[in-house]
Amino acid sequence: RHGYCTIGEALNRLDFSSAIQDLRRFNYVAKLFQLIARSQLTSLSGAAQKNYFNILEKIVRKVLEDHYNPRLVKELLQDLSSTLHSLTIHVGRCVLVGNVNIWLCRLETIVKWQQELNNMQIPKQMYTGLSFNDLPLYMQNKILCKLSDACDIINLGQATPTLHVLSENRTLWKKLCQFHFSDKPFCRNLGLTRADNVDWKLMYFTLQKHYPMKEQYGDTLHFCKHCSILFWKDRHVALFLKDFGHPCTANDPDSCLMPISPQHFIDLFKF
Repeated sequence: RHGYCTIGEALNRLDFSSAIQDLRRFNYVAKLFQLIARSQLTSLSGAAQKNYFNILEKIVRKVLEDHYNPRLVKELLQDLSSTLHSLTIHVGRCVLVGNVNIWLCRLETIVKWQQELNNMQIPKQMYTGLSFNDLPLYMQNKILCKLSDACDIINLGQATPTLHVLSENRTLWKKLCQFHFSDKPFCRNLGLTRADNVDWKLMYFTLQKHYPMKEQYGDTLHFCKHCSILFWKDRHVALFLKDFGHPCTANDPDSCLMPISPQHFIDLFKF
């Protein structure tokens, strides 16, 4: 893969440190780091582990400064804390690269980050213009229908009584079920179900226990099957440069591209 031999090297060559500054890539990087925390931490070299925690610190700082998606980063830190606690106490210190005291310090740092995120106060915006509540109900409903995360819908429904009514709409939850689970076995007829007595919100959380949710990212890594190159595909730049993030020599570059999910990224480096 043209030099991408390990996950650690890929984090450097693909410049994940800068990628987190782009909101289209932030969720992708955070999800990838969460998967690494769950299962791949011990496979990283000492230098790669140091780079991982340096980037992770930048992720936490960005959330504290911009208040962007703290829930995802809290989940990431919780998984990382559980993994480190297991490795340093239960599994054995022999699986960790480096001095165990360094890992204990990292564990303390994670606890400090968790406390900072839990104590984070989002300042009230002093904007006197048009607000979300001033929009017509049909527009508010359209915005809710664009959300693909059930937690976001529930949290938004707690803001006002009107939004609570909109967030409990059965059609909204039916569309959410169709989006996440219509391609799963036993769920392909979700779009054809016309029964009025289906509790689609309950259906969603029931299906969630059995099937993974569909992942959505503003910008993802792509793999070019023609050139064997792994790269960021900047959709906005690609519209103008037509090189799709790298100078592909294929006659039809777009047909050679394969989006790489965070889990697929990790699978690429399993030998």
